[in-house]
Amino acid sequence: MSDSIVIIPTYNEKENIEKIIRKVFSLTVPFHVLVVDDSSPDGTGAIVKRLQTEFADRLFLEERAGKSGLGTAYIYGFQWCIARPYAYIFEMDADFSHNPEDLPRLREACLTADMAIGSRYIKGVNVVNWPMSRVLMSYFASAYVRWITGIGVQDTTAGFVGYRRQVLETVPLDKIRFVGYAFQIEMKFTAVKYGFRVVEIPIIFTDRTEGTSKMSTHIFREAFFGVIQMKISSWFRKYQREH
Repeated sequence: MSDSIVIIPTYNEKENIEKIIRKVFSLTVPFHVLVVDDSSPDGTGAIVKRLQTEFADRLFLEERAGKSGLGTAYIYGFQWCIARPYAYIFEMDADFSHNPEDLPRLREACLTADMAIGSRYIKGVNVVNWPMSRVLMSYFASAYVRWITGIGVQDTTAGFVGYRRQVLETVPLDKIRFVGYAFQIEMKFTAVKYGFRVVEIPIIFTDRTEGTSKMSTHIFREAFFGVIQMKISSWFRKYQREH
């Protein structure tokens, strides 16, 4: 039994899913993998089911009806994981924009911190294959979030994150309201408000080379306006950990 599991949400990732799973299982640290698939019409789930015969007791698949959003996929995965005895729970994309070889470094950071973020911006801007317009949008989005929320996280929209289980047991997952990339901001903001120790580990982010990006103007708009709503709501909430 591993103490560490990686959640990979998928929707139409047939080009990437087998390669990313095999890469994670090739690491020296024995991670488990949970794929949360939103009924991908391209057969992503069927690929995972085939691989389960090869990686029994290490690879898990949860299939949801319909495309319900990144945030809800992760919440579903978090709840699945904390119902089992995993100590460290990680999230990453299926498209190799997050390098699986960085997972052991994130896990190492979680041994002393509560939450470890694979950060594109902790040492300059470490992004490959993005047009400059998207680099600037992402970089200034994080600066905007820091300005509104007051948290010191450099890469607030990062989706390559490791958690100690206590964080996910403490944060009221049923009250996380955002579903797009604002979900990533809300999780970091809430963890900081609860007093958890958050660290950032420098990574190199590489844009996907296969499959289709899920970014949309709706997702960006949710993040932009949602941050203000989130900050105002925090004034009326108590962030108190049970000991």
